[in-house]
Amino acid sequence: MTLLPRVVVVHRRSELDELIDRHGTRGQVEFFLRTRGRSLADLQARHDALGAALRCASAAIPTDWRRGWAEREDLPRFDFDLGDVVVVVGPDGLVANTAKYLEGQPVIGVDPEPGRGLGALARHPATAIGGLLGEVHRGRVTVEARTMVRASLDDGTTLDALNDIYVGQAGHQSARYELRRSDGKREAQSSSGLIVSTGTGATGWAASIVGERGRSPRLPSATSDELAWFVREAWPSPLTGTSLTSGALPMGDSLDILTQSDTLVTFGDGIEGDRLLARWGQLIHLEASPRRLHLVP
Repeated sequence: MTLLPRVVVVHRRSELDELIDRHGTRGQVEFFLRTRGRSLADLQARHDALGAALRCASAAIPTDWRRGWAEREDLPRFDFDLGDVVVVVGPDGLVANTAKYLEGQPVIGVDPEPGRGLGALARHPATAIGGLLGEVHRGRVTVEARTMVRASLDDGTTLDALNDIYVGQAGHQSARYELRRSDGKREAQSSSGLIVSTGTGATGWAASIVGERGRSPRLPSATSDELAWFVREAWPSPLTGTSLTSGALPMGDSLDILTQSDTLVTFGDGIEGDRLLARWGQLIHLEASPRRLHLVP
């Protein structure tokens, strides 16, 4: 007997829920917000919009299909099946957080508050979920395969990210390392870290760096296989250089970082809690990941 599809709805708790957990009561939350010039009404409206989108998602799943629910905090422990259809209800960042735990399952990004965010990944209204599930099930959707970036340590541990990976000191202070390009060029550097960005991440951290510098390698397009890398605030000294501070990584190319600090931290998509730690003398290998986000357009 062939199993019917399973739809996994991924979401995160609303800011209002998190504040009530922290402060105990709605009254305490309202007082806290007033002291910071904010209104409970705004958070309530956003909370209600998220709830409505989640109810819409639940109602859109055919009654004979299987279903699962995962909060953002559950993702590292959630057991996704290869045949799942994943519906992410939340901002673009939640789609990025989910991507690293998937193995090619189609992802429908749903924006519970259309117009509030960029909508680059969470691009569908909740009312579209039912139709999209049917199209995916019938094989009528051509997904966008979004490139991810992978960091690997020489001990075999790896970390994937959809937008970008940061390598540097945990406190974003001066990091010492040797940068090694695949063409054989090397340079000892002291900087506030290195960013490797995908095309999906080209509208984020990488765009900020390019905007500040006014010159850089061309950023990859959203669906490009290419990566771009940038060294932040490289410091010139008798022992460290500044000649290798940005570049492109076509598919199959890579970049290596030889750690020359006590510890360098590597994390992706701004999630510092999920990270790799490289000790002095360890090698960090950066390249396009074999993993892809399969986004339903």
